[in-house]
Amino acid sequence: MSNQQYTANSIKSLKGLDAVRKRPAMYIGSTGSSGLHHLVYEVVDNSIDEALAGFCNRIDVIIHGDESITVSDNGRGIPVDYHNEEKMSALQLVLTTLHAGGKFDNSSYKVSGGLHGVGVSCVNALSSVLQVEIFRDNKIYFMEFKRGVPNDDVKIIGSTDLTGTKIKFKPDSDIFESVSFSFDVLSKRLRELAFLNKGVTITINDERSEEKFHEFCYPGGLSSFISYLDENKTPLHSEPICFNQSRDNIELEIAMQYNDSYTENIFSFANNINTIDGGAHLSGFKKGLTRCINTYISKNNLLKNNKVEIKGEDLREGLTAVISVKLSNPQFEGQTKTKLGNSIVSGIVESYVVDVLGMFLEENPSISKKIIEKCINSAVAREAARRARQIARRKTVMDGGGLPGKLADCSEKDPNKCEIFIVEGDSAGGSAKMGRDRTFQAILPLKGKILNVEKARIDKVISHEEIQIIVQALGTGFGKNVDDEGFDISKLRYNKIIIMTDADVDGAHIRTLLLTFFFRHMPELIEKGNVYIAQPPLYKIKSGSEERYVFNDEEKDLILKEWSERKNISIQRYKGLGEMNPEQLADTTMNPDTRILLNVKMEDVVEADRVFTMLMGEEVEPRRRFIENNATKVKNLDI
Repeated sequence: MSNQQYTANSIKSLKGLDAVRKRPAMYIGSTGSSGLHHLVYEVVDNSIDEALAGFCNRIDVIIHGDESITVSDNGRGIPVDYHNEEKMSALQLVLTTLHAGGKFDNSSYKVSGGLHGVGVSCVNALSSVLQVEIFRDNKIYFMEFKRGVPNDDVKIIGSTDLTGTKIKFKPDSDIFESVSFSFDVLSKRLRELAFLNKGVTITINDERSEEKFHEFCYPGGLSSFISYLDENKTPLHSEPICFNQSRDNIELEIAMQYNDSYTENIFSFANNINTIDGGAHLSGFKKGLTRCINTYISKNNLLKNNKVEIKGEDLREGLTAVISVKLSNPQFEGQTKTKLGNSIVSGIVESYVVDVLGMFLEENPSISKKIIEKCINSAVAREAARRARQIARRKTVMDGGGLPGKLADCSEKDPNKCEIFIVEGDSAGGSAKMGRDRTFQAILPLKGKILNVEKARIDKVISHEEIQIIVQALGTGFGKNVDDEGFDISKLRYNKIIIMTDADVDGAHIRTLLLTFFFRHMPELIEKGNVYIAQPPLYKIKSGSEERYVFNDEEKDLILKEWSERKNISIQRYKGLGEMNPEQLADTTMNPDTRILLNVKMEDVVEADRVFTMLMGEEVEPRRRFIENNATKVKNLDI
């Protein structure tokens, strides 16, 4: 029993921004990559709020070489005059006080993403240095802060005809696990904002690379967004279906288009915030879509003799949609705002979709026919997939268990300690089985190439033998969780799923087929970081008794330069995994102490979807353009 006194002196009160620095994850979600990038979003969202209020049409973001960020806009500029109640300038108040900002004054911002008023002050608290310039009243005002503490009062440093705000900050390396920004992650968010705020120009310039610059501006708004998302797909109707209205102080805008793919892509936003966990507006859209199309089918007796039951997922196959709501008092779950909680929004969106989409279907019978045919075909395929699952389960039981015969499983039963290598071919599989650590490493050799799931409906996918074997081995099931038959990551038997293929064209194709399957039918594996790509060596360089394994031509050239005085240097080029004996494969590619693994991450869902569609879909021309534009960038590939 401790004798330590628990008195009033034990109670600590965190002043000002101290709470943010002490518990940063409470305010920005994490101190990892997502939290780091959230800093930029908070500053940009303030500029977007100026655009929503009608005072800003350009936002520029710069990633500097030292990993600092500059965000500037041509809005009104943060007020700098003295705040009598708080005894400081309004600028200092905004940057140093939680829950201080124009978002609480409905006359300043009718709609705002930065609702909680903690955004830019959190950025200040979590930055080693933050500098702000305000262009306002024909003057340039300046303040500098270090870890949230002002160096001096606001001062005038020049004159200008411009208006706006310019904030430069450098994240505090004492707070964040890494302070390196991803150009692609930031570009994704800025591109979304440009789609959601038509007519606003947003640029991002990465000074760390001469080639990385994007300018986003989409006068078509959500219609342009849909066209962008469906660029590599064949639409069932040429123009996206778009509608918008204001009701009960809520602005609602929806754009949607059906295409010939077998997946749904639905994105929801509230006050420009990407609500990746959905919420009331998304559930209202889905309910309205289901009610509307089912009513149309019933009214026109389109099922006729077809006994199949149509479910909501059938109505969304091949649907690309963007739902955007803007409201004055959104209720987000958590400061990171990933789910909209305003229950009233669901009913408003649902009734609106039923009315407007119902009218569109009645007025466009030829388009309606294509959509309904696709929905019915999806329902038929889903039922066929259910039967295929049952057959696969019965076959598994008859074969004497739940694991495929070709799987060489590990003895460890704790999934967190286990890993599985999905290996190309029996030859490499044999070497891997002999070279592995049987305690925690499992080996699953594949016979040839799996089905290209981008071109196949769910019933064809689940009936494919090699895919059945992968699903059995992983233990998760796959596809949408319907009637407890879909994907369930809690049943995953291995923490690491490692794709190990040859460094040739066939190996690259097999790897892409597997990644396509995981992305389309087991995306949570990628989202949770469970998928890896093994990096076998390309060369073994030997001189006398010394030998080294190298993984690229640059590394090979460095060693040859280092060994230039030596004689009898031999170079072995590995064209396939099967060319290595078990000991070599284990030492170079499988041993956790010596191997190199690439973790597959999904930083940009939109771009990932477009790339998989382009690489593996039906359209040839986009694939041809991609190959022509990127052929010179390919390295270390045997043909």
